[in-house]
Amino acid sequence: MNSRPRYVVLLSLVLIAIAMSVGLGVRHSSGSQEAKRSSDPDRPVTGSSQNHPPKPNRLINEKSPYLLQHAFNPVNWYPWGEEAFGKASRENKPIFLSIGYSTCHWCHVMEHESFSNPQIASVMNQYFVSIKVDREERPDIDQVYMKFVQTTTGSGGWPMSVFLTPELKPFYGGTYFPPEGGRGRPGFRPLLLEIAKAWDSDRRNIVAAANKIIDRLRESGDLSANGDLKLENDLLTRTYDWYETTYDSARGGFGSAPKFPRPVNFNFLLRHYSRTGQRKALEMTTHTLRSMAGGGVYDHLGGGFHRYSTDRNWFLPHFEKMLYDQAQLAISYLEVYQITRETLFAEVARGILHYVLRDMTGTEGGFYSAEDADSPLEHHPEEQAEGAFYVWTHQEMGKLLEADSAIFSHHYGIKADGNVERDAFGEFKGKNILHISGTPAQTAKRFERSVSEIEDILALSREKLFQVRVERPRPGLDDKILTAWNGLMISALARGYQVLQKEQYLHAAEAAARFISTTLYDPDNRRLKRRYRNRDIAVDGMMSDYAFLIQGLLDLYEASLEGRWLLWAMDLTETQNHLFWDQTNGGFYSTTGEDPSILIRMKEDYDGAKPSPSSVAVLNLLRLSQMTGNKQWREMAERSIRAFGKRLKTAPYTMPQMMAAVHFLVDKPKQILIAGQRDSSDTREILRTIHRRFIPNKIIVLADDGEVHKRLATELTVLKHLDQIDGKATAYVCENYICQMPTNQPAVLDRLLEQ
Repeated sequence: MNSRPRYVVLLSLVLIAIAMSVGLGVRHSSGSQEAKRSSDPDRPVTGSSQNHPPKPNRLINEKSPYLLQHAFNPVNWYPWGEEAFGKASRENKPIFLSIGYSTCHWCHVMEHESFSNPQIASVMNQYFVSIKVDREERPDIDQVYMKFVQTTTGSGGWPMSVFLTPELKPFYGGTYFPPEGGRGRPGFRPLLLEIAKAWDSDRRNIVAAANKIIDRLRESGDLSANGDLKLENDLLTRTYDWYETTYDSARGGFGSAPKFPRPVNFNFLLRHYSRTGQRKALEMTTHTLRSMAGGGVYDHLGGGFHRYSTDRNWFLPHFEKMLYDQAQLAISYLEVYQITRETLFAEVARGILHYVLRDMTGTEGGFYSAEDADSPLEHHPEEQAEGAFYVWTHQEMGKLLEADSAIFSHHYGIKADGNVERDAFGEFKGKNILHISGTPAQTAKRFERSVSEIEDILALSREKLFQVRVERPRPGLDDKILTAWNGLMISALARGYQVLQKEQYLHAAEAAARFISTTLYDPDNRRLKRRYRNRDIAVDGMMSDYAFLIQGLLDLYEASLEGRWLLWAMDLTETQNHLFWDQTNGGFYSTTGEDPSILIRMKEDYDGAKPSPSSVAVLNLLRLSQMTGNKQWREMAERSIRAFGKRLKTAPYTMPQMMAAVHFLVDKPKQILIAGQRDSSDTREILRTIHRRFIPNKIIVLADDGEVHKRLATELTVLKHLDQIDGKATAYVCENYICQMPTNQPAVLDRLLEQ
């Protein structure tokens, strides 16, 4: 008798019992668990299959690039929806739910190994209703089942593989499964057969266990405001202390390999430096950003950052490029440039922004989501390999750069037999990843040239290699446009214009905002949609869509002083508060609660690769309360922070973006009010003076007798009393709306801002 089906059921029940005993406290560490799997010794080297049978499944009618990658699998895939739920219920079959995203390397592996395998597909089709979900389109689905997987296994990642009852309740889950077992891992095909047998023989216990775990997951998501949380300097100091403890002083970053940028860390540290003068906070940030900019994780030819580094030196990247990383890192480099005025930081920010405008911007103004880590091999396009688009051989350098090859190779660490030393599977044999091995001055000394000569040679060589690389097969592009991620990019471009004064950045930010307002926004009910692709609009907006877009609009308003962006931000805030605010306990849910297929309304309490929408919303509310005089919005911000009081008291470093908002709350923000006309040259000069400085805890409002001025003046009566001096734009620098002497002189304003 085969006892393994019984083992599956017992394992599920044991995991559930463990989860309940620890209070559902397991969570992943900073960064995706898919990254940690990337350094696993069992890692396959295969890419996405190109040899599909010709008959499509139901996913062929979807717009998600990730779902379309599976549209020719022999698996009878369904998209998330009533058709799949109904089939599972009628036939009393369990659901196999697979969640991933289009640029996920391990998703490609599982698609190639298992979902393209007719024998495995036959088992899936016989015993399960199989559903495929794009986590970037539907983070609401991903969030619920990721919580389950993390709770019952101790980690999570993508592809995520979860088995559900027909009522959508999970009872077994994991991440990547190889097709057959080995080295301590369950094989996917044997697992399918075991679970199918267990469902047939012990369904009652499985359903009971699934009901219990969902109940406990619901309980764990119910946050209540913590009145004992003291929003004061001690909380901020304890957050900072964690960074000092985990900082890698040699290589930059926090912790060991793999290393993720996690820009929310820099958001907190730079604000901590600004408020306290703690020099180490700035040094940790600048050293990390310099190390990243010199490593292989940065694209030295085309600009932009890869997802993360598999080693502690920022050298060997996972090569995918995500829009949200570009947006946040651009701001980090811009803010450090404002503080230090070091040209390196401005150059890297420009590189990021130019990459996005060149390669990630749609013709209608929106920004695409990602570029894949894998790309076709130049001479074997039917095969794919990670990083193929980005790596070089020593021989290529000599052929393309000729006499300049030695200088370029020395400066960028190129070696004759390749520079990837730890390459267990031979993925990069004989290949080189560009990284800076020394300063231009050191290279100049080595070759007995002037620094200016070396810089010219390096610039010309980079351009030659870039033009050659353009002709290579490109990585796959995920060209869906997400409202939330576009909001982050609007912020980055608006901030880029503020700091670098390049009109192109402002125009691109405005074009994206107009695109969202005309395509993904319904002005009648003031609601957003989340996703656009090929003229198809889908998915109701979630909390992240509202919070990230509102932030982008506030940054865009402070860059352009165009009132429509502030008014729209205010309208969206009212809608956001109506849809997501928890009246009982405070804080914002991630979803509206209107979709019955989402079993749990959760509040995100972790600032990871992206900030949590809760953290961004709190800072938005604090900024808006200063800009509008709306005291209720400030109260909502404070209640939101207290709703996460338990986590903030025990581990505030898990929410550094929320701690950045706490900095704003406990500080005395500067209100900078400008009496003048938006397009006048003197108003522009006032703005340039303000934006030259790093002043994170500030707001800017234009008093020009326009629509915004009239709407704000009902609460901010101070706006009624602002006058220009001698007919020129005049700045009023205030705290608690008690203003210093107004000035129309940029030099005087600069001194006032320094105080």
